[in-house]
Amino acid sequence: MQNVTETIRSYYEKLHPGEKRIADYILSHQDSVMDATIQSLSDKIGISTASISRFTRHLGYPNFRDFLIALSASKKNSSSDFFTEIKQSDQSEQIVKKLFSAGIAALTATAANLNMKDLDRVVDWLVSSNKIGFFGIGGSSIVAFNAYHKFLRTNLNIVSHPDYDIQIMQAAHLTSEDLGIVISHSGRNQDTLLVENKLRENGSKIVAITAFPESPIAKNADIVLNSYSEEVNFRQESMSSLVAQITIIDTLFTLVGHRLNEQTDQVINSMRRVIEQTRVRK
Repeated sequence: MQNVTETIRSYYEKLHPGEKRIADYILSHQDSVMDATIQSLSDKIGISTASISRFTRHLGYPNFRDFLIALSASKKNSSSDFFTEIKQSDQSEQIVKKLFSAGIAALTATAANLNMKDLDRVVDWLVSSNKIGFFGIGGSSIVAFNAYHKFLRTNLNIVSHPDYDIQIMQAAHLTSEDLGIVISHSGRNQDTLLVENKLRENGSKIVAITAFPESPIAKNADIVLNSYSEEVNFRQESMSSLVAQITIIDTLFTLVGHRLNEQTDQVINSMRRVIEQTRVRK
């Protein structure tokens, strides 16, 4: 089930000023909002009922009542550790527990919000494309290279590189028969957007992995796989979002391996034999 508060936070930066006032109030007064009418909420925030209705539709709910039902369900299922703050007074044990809880919460939220039809469609594209490119800048390059490292264990034709200039050249070589998977936590990295625009010019299929479904990179993609994290509104680069994105890559790899079981096993066994030769024997 989609968590309403996580959705609000992931959409927050793209909300209009009036919608941000509504979002801020709801995030700060969840308990009282669940018992409110649209008129009483309008009076408390000082904004029209029509604006509140548009806000709920923007988040994907047909009306205010459905929004409240989803908010109530999210409250029951939410983890108090999702938005964790590290305090100066925290001891090492507390910090470790908070960070691990945040990572677990990010994975749980990401899994709950992944669209299975979108995942299956991405797997279809992965196994049918002539060439697949993984693209990411900065921290996201770690996810892209992780994907490259994993998918080398399949019989798919994979390209990736940490250097931006090489990435843009690789993107220029992809065609309408190919797939580009673009990774960006914020969804607003200018260099990544240029890579994505080159993929779009060439007619390549595009999948974006990002924490912000309303970002420019997300809007320019054919399919968006959304990663959630507890830091989505606090830091541009999120540690737990990175973990969630790597797990999305693991999921895609496993689904492809399951789909191409025999071929993948052959490649993996061949690689194991080669890698074993590089290890020191006991």
